[in-house]
Amino acid sequence: MSHTRVMGIVNVTPDSFSDGGLYMTPDRAIAHALAMVRQGAEILDVGGESTRPGARRVAESEELHRVLPVIKGLRARRELDAVPVSIDTVRARVARAAVGAGATIVNDVSGGLVDAQMFGTVARLGVDYVCQHWRGFGADMTERARYGDVVGEVHEELAERVAAARRAGIPAERIIVDPGLGFAKLGEQDWQLLGHLDVFTSMGHRLLIGASRKRFLGHLLGGREARERDAATAAVSMWCALHGVWAVRTHEVSAQVDAVAVAEHLTAIAAPNPLPGAGLAEKSRCRGSVRRRFG
Repeated sequence: MSHTRVMGIVNVTPDSFSDGGLYMTPDRAIAHALAMVRQGAEILDVGGESTRPGARRVAESEELHRVLPVIKGLRARRELDAVPVSIDTVRARVARAAVGAGATIVNDVSGGLVDAQMFGTVARLGVDYVCQHWRGFGADMTERARYGDVVGEVHEELAERVAAARRAGIPAERIIVDPGLGFAKLGEQDWQLLGHLDVFTSMGHRLLIGASRKRFLGHLLGGREARERDAATAAVSMWCALHGVWAVRTHEVSAQVDAVAVAEHLTAIAAPNPLPGAGLAEKSRCRGSVRRRFG
């Protein structure tokens, strides 16, 4: 089983659903990122525009003003030399500027649908690209959550975006797919996607899952607030690690790192004998058969 990485979220926004406003200054955002790396985060994802349901767009200039000082500050820290930085944006110009500042992954929640220049820009930059399933901006995404077969339709629409990215020159090995939990998805639809991760791991690309503190977890837990959903997020992270997911994107790192470690350790133990105790169970069945025939 491949290792599942933990991607730490660095929201440089005032209105993100879970931690909006907490890390608005570069110093706070960088300190938060350093703390996550010390806890085990292997990738940092910096974003300057909230994509939560109902969120309003920000000007490109404001997005650049928020993220560039943070990315430059992270790249200036020697202890972060081996930690990839991702830019969470739907704008090609922001992606280009962020890569110029040191980012090596472009995380586009729109799968290239917002900015027609995104695919070509990423292809020329030669960086990794997260292609997410998306049906619209935060203001109306809930209204777009209409599916007959959510797993099949998300897979089909995501595959179409991947094909478009490939045609634009992004190599297959640079593409990471994300089914977009919570983006034009209602609670049960998110659970269906998680229950069929094999459909997305079989696409032939690395798979990123972003379940951290999202609404579908709160619904399951009786309306629990976002910052009280970390244990449930860790359960999803463990599920992802057991199903070959490349990375989980999360607000909280320690519990997610622990969950992945447990999943990978158990998988390693079970690998030589997929059914530990099967021999004992077989012996028990044989003894029962003997007793019935000769007892």
